[in-house]
Amino acid sequence: MKAIRYYGKQDVRYEDVPDPVLQPGTVKIKPAWCGICGSDLHLYFEGPIPPAPTDSQPHPLSGETLPVVFGHEFSGVVTEVADDVSGLSVGDHVVVEPFMVCGQCPACKAGMYNCCEKMGFIGISGRGGGLSEAIVVEQRWVHHIGDIPLDQAALIEPLSVAGHGVRLSGAKAGDVAVVGGAGPIGLLAAAVLKAIGVTTIVSEVSQARKDKALSSGVADYVVDPAKEDLHARVMELTGGAGADVALECAGVPVVFDALLDALRPGGRLQVIALFSHNPTLDMGSLLYLERNIGGTMGYCNDHERMIKLVQDGKIDLSQFITKRIKAQDIVRDGYEFLAANKDTQVKIIAEM
Repeated sequence: MKAIRYYGKQDVRYEDVPDPVLQPGTVKIKPAWCGICGSDLHLYFEGPIPPAPTDSQPHPLSGETLPVVFGHEFSGVVTEVADDVSGLSVGDHVVVEPFMVCGQCPACKAGMYNCCEKMGFIGISGRGGGLSEAIVVEQRWVHHIGDIPLDQAALIEPLSVAGHGVRLSGAKAGDVAVVGGAGPIGLLAAAVLKAIGVTTIVSEVSQARKDKALSSGVADYVVDPAKEDLHARVMELTGGAGADVALECAGVPVVFDALLDALRPGGRLQVIALFSHNPTLDMGSLLYLERNIGGTMGYCNDHERMIKLVQDGKIDLSQFITKRIKAQDIVRDGYEFLAANKDTQVKIIAEM
């Protein structure tokens, strides 16, 4: 079969690989669409970083070294089911929660499998990927999507990242939230917030991203912090109280600082983005107003809830797909194009 395989920095190949074999407790899936994630760009342009293996160091769970099949944000159709699997049938439309976990470490035993000590991702760490003509996956990671279109369903994985952050933030109907950054995760976080009845204020400097936040309906208000004082605007919109929650989706220290400053006393800042440079924490801003800061790692038991929001019509994923490409053209039309056009793109998806 054909697959996109990752060999290392700026080395991705469309080539023939062995067809995966069904094992007990697994299903075989024909991937339909696969999204491009920021982690894919980091791996392509910068080289292997954990949880990706290297050409000499295998991942501890998959046992694989490079090359590995790429792609972890994918939807597909079940083509084969092991005899001991129930609840899934040939022809089912599904998405995959692309984890590999040990099941034995303290985090796994506590139910926080997303914080597994050996955690890896299908499509990054081995065990196949969504950029292939077939993949075999353990039943526990496969989720029915019903009548959600397969192209839109490729966004369930990043939507679950956003939804996990929103859940950990404690945001609830009637709250006011500030979202820092209107990239893919920021827009999807705002979409989840809106879906549960939260008033959303999106902070973003890119005109294209500001336009998308408004046109998609996920932002009640958009603030350009390069032109407006975010703190002053939030105070104006909340009658001087401050935001109940803030979600950092930019990975930028100055955004972190501004969001913390925009919170009400006792408010919570939920960090979803990864940071290349760590912010310096203003302890006074944290302590004197009893604000809280929390971290987010992927998702954990969030896929079903996000699928339900989409099925119920509370989130429209179609508006976040900005380009469709063929898998064999993923370097030119995907990674390189996205790197040059980040501000105008939300999600590029590749068809196998």
